[in-house]
Amino acid sequence: MSSKSKQSSSTRDVVYATLKQLILSLKLPPGTAISEKEISLEFQVSRTPVRESFVRLAQEGLLEVYPQRGTYVSLIQVDLVEEARFMREQLERAVIRLACLQFPDREMQALEQNLAQQQACLLKPDDERMFQLDEEFHSTLFAGCNKSKTWTVIQQMNVHLNRSRMLRLSSDHQWDHLIHQHRSMVEAIRQHDAKTAERIMQEHLHLTVTDLAILRDTYPSYFQQ
Repeated sequence: MSSKSKQSSSTRDVVYATLKQLILSLKLPPGTAISEKEISLEFQVSRTPVRESFVRLAQEGLLEVYPQRGTYVSLIQVDLVEEARFMREQLERAVIRLACLQFPDREMQALEQNLAQQQACLLKPDDERMFQLDEEFHSTLFAGCNKSKTWTVIQQMNVHLNRSRMLRLSSDHQWDHLIHQHRSMVEAIRQHDAKTAERIMQEHLHLTVTDLAILRDTYPSYFQQ
């Protein structure tokens, strides 16, 4: 690959990753109109990497392209939120059962450090940091059970679910209950108590169902009706 093509590929990847993060963090809220021209000017890049990034984000369901009307950040689709939650619940219940059988010390230490950082987030609320720590907590469970590729597959379906989770974290900084559930999961793993661990995981992921109803009432313009 020539240095020029490597550079264009790198530019495209940076534009794509940056736009995706802006959408997932709700800095570009659902329904926002965006244009190739505006983004290329803002990022100081040519239209080509922006166009390619738009195509990729549209394929992932984060952008909607309407001919003659423009491109918009997609609205959150409730049925896709629920489907992603359903898949996560089945797989995460299975993974935490495995974790209760055997879980490496290194990953257990990572979970403990993660919990300490979550607790610190209560003192100085940071929505994006809390979301990142939540993701890291769950991905560490998969890593400790040698199921990291399964976590990667889950991420491919998570775009609508993750935006609703981010919306929940940003609209309500009372995160104590979430952290308590995470801490209870770690304790159940340490005690090899699969039944309790699975029950807590199920309750934890079912919060999305309750939260979703509240979020739809509070932010109706963000959701596809």
